Amino acid sequence: MSDPTEANGTAGPAEAADGPGRHVRVVLVDDHRMFRTGVQAEIGQTEQTGVEVVGEAADVDQAVTVITATRPEVVLLDVHLPGGGGVEVLRRCAPLMGDTEQPVRFLALSVSDAAEDVIGVIRGGARGYVTKTITGTDLVNSIFRVQEGDAVFSPRLAGFVLDAFASTDAPPVDEDLDRLTQREREVLRLIARGYAYKEIAKQLYISVKTVESHVSAVLRKLQLSNRHELTRWATARRLV
Repeated sequence: MSDPTEANGTAGPAEAADGPGRHVRVVLVDDHRMFRTGVQAEIGQTEQTGVEVVGEAADVDQAVTVITATRPEVVLLDVHLPGGGGVEVLRRCAPLMGDTEQPVRFLALSVSDAAEDVIGVIRGGARGYVTKTITGTDLVNSIFRVQEGDAVFSPRLAGFVLDAFASTDAPPVDEDLDRLTQREREVLRLIARGYAYKEIAKQLYISVKTVESHVSAVLRKLQLSNRHELTRWATARRLV
């Protein structure tokens, strides 16, 4: 997500395009505290945005506990979380999503723009998927649209969903890819796109040492020798 001071051209918080009067209760679920703090600063000044942040969580268990306790209208959900990921949160919150009187709706907010991540959370019940490059104003408006029952996607990601649900054939299982964790897939994809370790660390909010550990694990699991082989492997599977 863009820097709060740059998203709207000023140093102030984002504002809903329709102005004051609307209100939505939101829970933030992301395992990076600094990112949650940034989102809170960007959208959480209720008088300007209409968004009231009623809870935060950093992993699956915390998320389920907070969501159940606060019953927000919208949950901003990261895809990759300790304890099973966003899909596990969706699975465990299915009864809340199905509540006809007070449904809890989910909007995925992730650094990943991978087709399998998008499709996975949408099949799990999320109403939309936007990436963390979104501006504060657009995020506020996406939250309200999800509250109202609309489906919201970053433009490029909508095609993934249309393609997936237009096909009656299940996607083939890639046993090699299934050996990787979600975080390892993220690192793999960025390596294949030519990102340096420092750039990956900054984008994923992890240390360079952690990036190196993930790359080593990926190479070992896929029985590859270096990042050039990794890039060829990812490109062949259209993961880039």
